[in-house]
Amino acid sequence: MRLAELSERSGVSTATIKYYLREGLLAPGLQINTTTAEYDEGHLRRLRLVRAMIQVGRIPVATAREVLGHVDDESLGRTIRLGAALWALPQGAGPDEEDPAVAAARREVDRLLVSLGWETARELSPLSPVHRSLVVAVAALIRLGYSWDAELMAPYAELMHQVARRDLDFLETHASDAERVETAVAATVLFEPVLTALHRLAQEEESARRYGL
Repeated sequence: MRLAELSERSGVSTATIKYYLREGLLAPGLQINTTTAEYDEGHLRRLRLVRAMIQVGRIPVATAREVLGHVDDESLGRTIRLGAALWALPQGAGPDEEDPAVAAARREVDRLLVSLGWETARELSPLSPVHRSLVVAVAALIRLGYSWDAELMAPYAELMHQVARRDLDFLETHASDAERVETAVAATVLFEPVLTALHRLAQEEESARRYGL
C-alpha cells in the first residue's frame, strides 16, 4: 500500500507517519522511486502499536524507540527478547536502599519467589525493573503497617501466573517472534488497565454480595 492508504487504514495522518519514520519507530517502506514507497501489513500492525504506546500508554518517543529496538532484535532468544522489550517500558521510581522497609520488602519478595519456585525471576531480580517495582510497592505497604508478607502475596501471585499462561497461549497464536513480542508490549500497555478495572469491579461485586448495597 502507498502512504495515503496506510494513513487511511491506520487512522494516522501522513505527517505523523513521516515523523515516526524519521524517528525510527517505523521501518522504511519499499522504495519504488525517488518519491514513492510501498508499505505492507507489517507496517500497519507496527503503526497501530506505536500509536497505542504513545497515545494510550503516554510513552515518550525515545522510550518507544528503545522498546521497539528490542522487539526487532532477532539476536535475542524469545524470553530475553520479550523481557527486554517489557523492561524498557516506563517503570516507577527505584527503592530507597536506606529505608528499613525496603530491606524487609526484599526479604518477603525473595521468600515469595522461593515458595513459588520462580527461579528465573530470582536470578534476574538484580536487573529487573519489575522486581524493583514490586519491592517498592511492598515496602510502602509495610511502612503503612500492613503485614504484607510472602504468605499473603502467594495466592495473588498464583492467580497472576494463570493470567501469564493465558497471555502466552495467546502470543503463540501469532506466527513470528516479532509479532509475539509486539503483542506482549501492546497487551502490557493496553490490557493491564483492563485487569485493574476487572479487579475493582470484582471487589465491588463481592462487597455487595457480602455486605449488601
